[in-house]
Amino acid sequence: MTGYFRDGFCNTDSTDTGSHTVCAVMTQEFLEFSINAGNDLSSPRPEYSFPGLKPGDCWCVCASRWLQAYNAGFACPIKLSSTHQNALQIIPLEVLMEHAQDLLS
Repeated sequence: MTGYFRDGFCNTDSTDTGSHTVCAVMTQEFLEFSINAGNDLSSPRPEYSFPGLKPGDCWCVCASRWLQAYNAGFACPIKLSSTHQNALQIIPLEVLMEHAQDLLS
């Protein structure tokens, strides 16, 4: 279950210092970037009931990590309608819109 509160949403509050507010659609490139940046999202962690992610899975990621991936050329698509508005404190709306999978029709 994704989200800072593990409620299935990218909700946040003042205790979420990582701002897990971007609803990211995983790609292999983003997962590899994340591993290289020190956060392995691919490997299962049963002790935390974390199954590990694969391309196509959605996960609430830290806005700063997503922006870091964007700046390095590894940004994955996002679901803008599921991304929390607090992500805008870190990422410009125009940048999020460029990668909004749910706006592409």
